[in-house]
Amino acid sequence: MTHPPSAATRLRDRLHAERESLRARWVKGPVSLGVFEFISFGIKQAWACIFGGAMLALLLLTHLFYPDDVPLSRYDFLVIAALSLQGLLILSGLETWEEARVIFVFHIVGTIMELFKTQAGSWLYPEDSVLRIGAVPLFSGFMYAAVGSYLARVWRIFEFRFDRFPPLWLQGLLAAAVYVNFFAHHWTVDIRLGLFAATALIYLRTVVWFRPDEVHRPMPLLVGFFLVALFIWFAENLATFARAWSYPGQEDGWEMVSFSKLGSWYLLMIISFVLVATVHRGRPATQESA
Repeated sequence: MTHPPSAATRLRDRLHAERESLRARWVKGPVSLGVFEFISFGIKQAWACIFGGAMLALLLLTHLFYPDDVPLSRYDFLVIAALSLQGLLILSGLETWEEARVIFVFHIVGTIMELFKTQAGSWLYPEDSVLRIGAVPLFSGFMYAAVGSYLARVWRIFEFRFDRFPPLWLQGLLAAAVYVNFFAHHWTVDIRLGLFAATALIYLRTVVWFRPDEVHRPMPLLVGFFLVALFIWFAENLATFARAWSYPGQEDGWEMVSFSKLGSWYLLMIISFVLVATVHRGRPATQESA
């Protein structure tokens, strides 16, 4: 018995057909092709960011408009909204169950780090809530899940392929060292400079091929890592502006997040990349084009 296509599949097919129609109408040479691919790249990136973008929008909207006199705190509302959004992505087929499990692992990894870092005074959550563990509201784990969701979706949407993809065991050792250092540097030497060097050595020759339109385009994977970390840093500035959390110095008024946090997100993203790579294993996965 043939099952009817899901709503996500029908939407994807409709978007694909619209793109092909626009391409046939507007692409007439190399310049128009370049413009079309650039726009297609942006649309696909936005589609890959659907969970993170929705969470960031919720942070900003609740900061501006969430009423003060309702029984449900803003942080608890964010937990419920994030759970609903994650469930919708899975039920609609926009995320696979296998990817959701990996994202959940990153969620747990992030929450454990949150418990330690808030206790160490690295940052704090200034608002009250019921749905929390210690000083950490449960919505915080979804900030890490957003990174994992993006990497899982962008891998499928752009149909990633790799040249000279490093062995997963080697990437796993790097990810473990990154995670341990986030804790250990509070008591011993911070080895993040060595970790930056290790990422360069491991991924220096790796090229990711991504498909913005009809053909795949190459990019050094290290460049891709930096660009993703940069946009996460931009998002973090918006999130701290929305008082989702506060770093030391932001208690009495918002100020830009230190540029050093870009390096932290770069390293943390490595952990998420390796977790997602355990699903895809360096090969293009099931296609999902926007």
